[in-house]
Amino acid sequence: MVKIYSTPTCPYCEMTKEYFKEKGVNYEDYDVSVDDKAREEMIAKSQQMGVPVIDIDGKIIIGFNQPEIDKALGL
Repeated sequence: MVKIYSTPTCPYCEMTKEYFKEKGVNYEDYDVSVDDKAREEMIAKSQQMGVPVIDIDGKIIIGFNQPEIDKALGL
């Protein structure tokens, strides 16, 4: 399962979501600017407030780190 914790004003969040679409990756998007529960979950997983935070089957990736994303997805 792929989750992305993001905000609507984050350009790196949009880049990550576009990349997932290009690669055909299904993901769940959590807007931490309005979803308190998702924000708390994101902070617990990443120990930080910055977005995007990506959770790929339990592997946490902070920011649009394409090599790490590809590795976690097995691309």
